[in-house]
Amino acid sequence: MSLLLALLLDALLGEPPPRLHPVVWMGRYLEWAWPRVRGFWSGAFYWTLGALLFALPAFLLDLLLRPLALGFVLLGLLLKPLFSLRMLLLEVLWVERALEEGLEAGRRRLSRIVSRRTDGLSQEEVREAALESLAENLSDSLLAPLLYYALLGLGGAALYRYANTADAMWGYPEHGARGAFAARADDLLNLLPARLTGLLLCPPRLWRRLLREARKTPSPNAGFPMAALALRLGVRLRKRGTYALNPEAPSPGPGHVARALLWAGGVGYGTGLLLAGLTALRGW
Repeated sequence: MSLLLALLLDALLGEPPPRLHPVVWMGRYLEWAWPRVRGFWSGAFYWTLGALLFALPAFLLDLLLRPLALGFVLLGLLLKPLFSLRMLLLEVLWVERALEEGLEAGRRRLSRIVSRRTDGLSQEEVREAALESLAENLSDSLLAPLLYYALLGLGGAALYRYANTADAMWGYPEHGARGAFAARADDLLNLLPARLTGLLLCPPRLWRRLLREARKTPSPNAGFPMAALALRLGVRLRKRGTYALNPEAPSPGPGHVARALLWAGGVGYGTGLLLAGLTALRGW
C-alpha cells in the first residue's frame, strides 16, 4: 500500500518543496563534502559517511513504521521524494514545447536535464538528447529506487537515490580518482535496474539487437534503456563523437517524442503498480 500511495502522490502532486526534499539534502551534503575529497579513499570515506547519514535513518524508520496500522501512509510519504516520473515526463515535454519556440529555447530547456553542452546542438540532437535522458532516467529516477524499495524497504530506496545523486555530482571522468568510488558504486547498483528497464522498453523480438546496441555507450548501464527506446521508436539516438544507437534509423520527430512519453509513462507507472502488488503480498 505504501508504494501505491507514493505512485499516486507522484502522479497527482509531483515533487515536494525543495526545503523538504531529501534529494536536495543529499545534494547539499555532497556539495559540502566535495572540497574535502582528495583522492579515491577520501572519496570512499565521505561517500560512505553520506550513505550512513541518509540510509540508516531510513532503515530505522522502516522498521518502526511497518508494524503500525497506518504506517504505510508515512512510508508512502517518505518514499515519494526518492523517485520521480511525473517531473521527468514534464521536463522532456517542455523541451519539445521549447523547440516549437526556437532552437535556442530548446537548447536552454534541454540544459536542465542533461550534463552535456547544449549550445552547439542541432534541433535533431536536442530531441535525441531529450529522449536519451527520458530513457536513462526512467531507470535511474523511477524503476531503480522502486525496485530497491521492493527488495530492501525505505532504506534501500534511500541508499540508491543517494548513490545516484553522488554519481551525478562526483562521478564525472574528469574528476579522476576523487569521484571514482561514487561512479563505481552507482554502476554496481544500476546493473540490474538498467537491464530490466531495457527489456521492458524494447520489443522482445529486438532483445538480441538490444544487447549489441547497448554496448556502444561508455556507460555499462545507460546504453540499455537508451538503446531500447531507440529500437522501440525506430529512431536514431546519438551523442556527437561518442556513440550512435540504431544508427540506420531516422532522427526522431515531434511524433516520436509523444510516443516516447506515452511508453515511458505506461512502463513506469505499470511497473510501479506491479511492484506495489508484489510488496502488498509481502505485507509491505
